[in-house]
Amino acid sequence: MVAPAVKACRRCCHALAGRKPAPLYRRPRLSRERTRMLAAVRNFAKSWPAKILMALLAVSFIGWGVNQGGAGVVAGDSVVKVGSRTINSAEFRNEYDNYKKRLEQQQGQPITVEQAQQGNLDAVVLNGVATRESLAELMSRIGIKPGDKLVLAQIEKIPAFFDPISGRFDKKTFQQRLGENGMTPERFDAVLRDEMATQHWAVAVQNGLTAPRAYGALASVFALESRDLAYVTLGPNAVPKPAEPTEAQLQAFINENKTQLSLPEMRILTVVPFTPQASGAATAPVDPAELQKRYQFRKDTLSKPETRSIVQIPAKDAATAQKVTAALRTGQAPEAVAKSVGVDAITFQDRPLTAISDRKVGQAAFKMQAGEVATVQGDLGLAVVKVVSVVPGREVTLEEARPMLEAEIRKDMVAEKVYAQTQAYDDAHQGGASLAESAQKAGVTATTVGPITAQGVNQQGGQLQGFPPKILETAFNLPAGGESEVTELGDGAYFAVRVERIIPAHVPPLAEIRPMVTQVWMQREIVKALEARAEAIRARVAKGESLEAASGLPVSRLPGVTRQTANTHQDLGREVLGRTFAAKQGEVWVARAPNGIVVGRVENVRTDAGPTAARLAEENRGALAQAIFREMGEAAQLYARTKLKAKVDPARARNAVGFEPVVEKKGAAEKKK
Repeated sequence: MVAPAVKACRRCCHALAGRKPAPLYRRPRLSRERTRMLAAVRNFAKSWPAKILMALLAVSFIGWGVNQGGAGVVAGDSVVKVGSRTINSAEFRNEYDNYKKRLEQQQGQPITVEQAQQGNLDAVVLNGVATRESLAELMSRIGIKPGDKLVLAQIEKIPAFFDPISGRFDKKTFQQRLGENGMTPERFDAVLRDEMATQHWAVAVQNGLTAPRAYGALASVFALESRDLAYVTLGPNAVPKPAEPTEAQLQAFINENKTQLSLPEMRILTVVPFTPQASGAATAPVDPAELQKRYQFRKDTLSKPETRSIVQIPAKDAATAQKVTAALRTGQAPEAVAKSVGVDAITFQDRPLTAISDRKVGQAAFKMQAGEVATVQGDLGLAVVKVVSVVPGREVTLEEARPMLEAEIRKDMVAEKVYAQTQAYDDAHQGGASLAESAQKAGVTATTVGPITAQGVNQQGGQLQGFPPKILETAFNLPAGGESEVTELGDGAYFAVRVERIIPAHVPPLAEIRPMVTQVWMQREIVKALEARAEAIRARVAKGESLEAASGLPVSRLPGVTRQTANTHQDLGREVLGRTFAAKQGEVWVARAPNGIVVGRVENVRTDAGPTAARLAEENRGALAQAIFREMGEAAQLYARTKLKAKVDPARARNAVGFEPVVEKKGAAEKKK
C-alpha cells in the first residue's frame, strides 16, 4: 500500500507548489463542457443546410453548461417547459442518449453510469435543451417562422433521405432514417423549423455588423504594447531548511488533507472469460462438405451479376410510346425525348436485374441487345426502354471464394464453441458448483484481478490495460461475494464475475506514508518561508528601494516583452507572465513560477502608434465583429431563458435517464424548514 500513498503525497506537493495536483487515480475524462451558445448561433457562417442535417440526424448538441438558471415547478411529465413548448421524460431520455452517444464517439470509449453522474451529463443536457427551446420559443413569438414550402424544400435537399436508386427524395427512406434516430416526422419538422428560424435571425443580425474603428484601435494598442520586466527569483535555497516535523504535525497534516490522501474503493475480482480467442476453434480444420454446402448457398451473392445501363421513359398511351421509340431509334438524347412528352427519363446505370424497380420492364430489358429500343407493358404502366450498354456477369469459383468462406465457417465454429462453454458453465453453476469449479467444467480459466478501482487502476496507480470497462461496471454494482450472470461483452465474447473482497476507501496510516508526507510537509514550510521573504522584498521595493538592494540577489531583465513574444518565456510560468501584462508601470508584485517565487516590477510600458498599429486596427475589426456577434448570441440565449421563465425539473430529468435521486443532507433539509 506504500505506492498509492506516495502518489497521494505527490498530489499534495503539486498543490503546495501552486500547481494543479495530478489525480491520485486517473479516470477516463469526459470532454470539457462549458457554457456557450447553441450551434445554431455559434457557426452561422457555415453551410446551414449541412449543419441542420448533422444536428438533426446525429442529434448532435454543443457542450452545454450546467450553471444556467431557470428552475421552477413543472407540471405533469414535463422535464422542460418554455411557454407552449414541453419536453417530456421519454423525449428527454432520447436527447440524453444521443448526446451521450456523441461524446462516446468523440472520446473513442464508453461512458459509464458513474462517469456520467460525476460529469453531470443529465444537467448538461437539461440546460442545453432548456436553452434551445427558450431561444426557439422567442423566435416564434417575435414572428420568425419559416414557411411550409421553405421547410419542405429543405427536407427534400437532404441526401440522407434520397432513394439510392432514383437519387431523389423518398418518403419511405425519410421515415426510416428518422426512426433510426428516434424521431418522428412531426418532431423532425418542428426541430427543423426552429433551426431555420434561428439561422435566419442570426444571418440578419450578422449581415452588416461591423465593429467601430475605436474597437480596432484598442485591440491594436493591446496587441503591440511592450513592457520592460525586472525580476528576482527566490528558489528553495533562498530560505533556511525547516526542522523535521513532529509526529503531531504530520498527523495534523494528514487530517487537513484527507481528501487528497484518501485511496478510492478497490475490489478483488474473479473473472471467467468466454472469448473467441481462447476457444481454440479458430484454427480447427474446415469440413469440406460444409465448405461445399456454403459455396452453393452463397454462389449467387458472391458472383458478379450481369449489369446493364437502361433508360426508361414512361408513356401515357401507345401513340406516345410509338413517338418516343422512333425518336430514340434515331439517336436523340433520352432526356430531350422524355421532356418533349412531358415526363422525366429514368436512368439505371450499370444495375443488375434485381435493381430495376418495375419487374416486367427489367425482365424485358435483360433480354434485349445493347442499343435496342422496345415498348414494354410494365407492372407500373407502359414504358419505352432503351438498353445503353451490357456488362456480362461472372460466376465466382469455389477456389476463389474459399478463403472468405472458410473464415466465415470458422467464425461460426468459434461462436458455437463459446456458446457451448457458456452453457456448460451455466449448467454446472446451477447444479451447485462454485464459480471456479464451473469455469473448470466449461474448459475455461477463472482469473483473479485486483485490487482494482472502478476505473481500472491497480494499487501501484497504473491503468490495467485492455481490461473491459463493462466488467468493471458490472463488478462494482455487486456486493461483496456477489456473482454476475453470464453477460455479453461484445465481439462474440462473454464473461461472469465474482466480487471476492471489497477494500473501502480510506486514508493510509502514517506509518505507511511517513517519508512522503514528511517531504511534502517540509516543502510546504519552504514555500511559506519563500512567500514571506518575497512579500518583505516587495514591501521594501514599494517604499523606494531597488530590487537589487532589497533582495540581495542578481536581477534579471526582459526588455520589450510583448504578448506575441511572451510564448518564448514559458519558463517563467503563466502566473508571472500574466502579472507582467496586468500590472501598472512601476508596480511591484509577487507571483509563483515553476522554479520558485518571483518578485517582479514592470519598469516601462510602451505603445506603438505608427503604421503597424493603424494596419492592425483595421485588420482586427472583422475578428472583433465576430466576437461581438458571439456575445450577442449568448445574450440572446440568456434573455430568452430569463424573459420566458423557462422551467426545468432536475429530479425528473435524473429519473428519466436512470440516475439515483439526489439525497439532500439532513442539515440542509432542516435549514430549509
